[in-house]
Amino acid sequence: MAMKIRTLRRHVNESFKSLGRNGWMTFASVSAVTVSLVLVGLFLMVMFNLNKIAGDIESDVEVRVYLDQSMTQAEQDALQKDLKEVKNVQSVRFQSKKEGLDSLMESLGNDKQSFSDLKKENPLPNAYILKTNKPEQTIAVAKTVKSLPNVTDVRYGKGTVEKLFRFINIARNVGIVLIIGLLFTSVFLIANTIKLTIVARRREIEIMKLVGATNAFVRWPYFIEGLVMGVLGSIVPIVLVMVVYRFAYYNLGGNLQQMFIRLIPYHTMTTNLSLLLVGIGALIGVWGSMSSVRKFLKI
Repeated sequence: MAMKIRTLRRHVNESFKSLGRNGWMTFASVSAVTVSLVLVGLFLMVMFNLNKIAGDIESDVEVRVYLDQSMTQAEQDALQKDLKEVKNVQSVRFQSKKEGLDSLMESLGNDKQSFSDLKKENPLPNAYILKTNKPEQTIAVAKTVKSLPNVTDVRYGKGTVEKLFRFINIARNVGIVLIIGLLFTSVFLIANTIKLTIVARRREIEIMKLVGATNAFVRWPYFIEGLVMGVLGSIVPIVLVMVVYRFAYYNLGGNLQQMFIRLIPYHTMTTNLSLLLVGIGALIGVWGSMSSVRKFLKI
């Protein structure tokens, strides 16, 4: 055990000495990680928020089933039972005509005084509000419900909902493709930069192999170097993302909330994204070092 600790300490010391001796190559590798992770971090920041906004919009999609005002309580109970049995319906909530009017008046804000006469003679019907298991099931559920007895009308934002789902799917798919493409480009750029660092020290590796060093013994210092370079390269992107997101959240968030758009809370976003960037940087650094040193181990 003591021998393993001494060996590990030796690897760590050699790694940091090597980083210092090859200062310019270390700087180039760390800079490559930094530039790539800045782009990845800013793009992920935007995509995470777009995904949250899309999720919020999807969760607000519902089916409103308006009832025949002449129906009896028994017919209403029977309809409620039928609605609960419709495929893909998650919940059924009754909304009285009074609740519907109060909700309408609340949504009008300062303009509700102009419609105060509606309280004297409420024109709205009673309704059931349905939530589906998945937002995209809304359209099919609405078509099924429309054929049930004592249903006078079904509304779910026809036309708008279809366009919304198409836009969300396209935005998510494009975002995934761009993130994957950006990550692969970053890996290629960083790995090749680190590879130059390893190539410049190939003689060192060959000598270690010739005197009997095992592959694991040779790899460990380069593993640690790649890890350190990756983590160092993530520091500037993390700070930049925190500054940019702080400005966006506290200066633009209020205006967006007036349009019912809520950003991911600042601390949640910066914590999760910081951990993700450190992980990506470390993974890329290690992968670049290990893939580069492998070819020089075959002696």
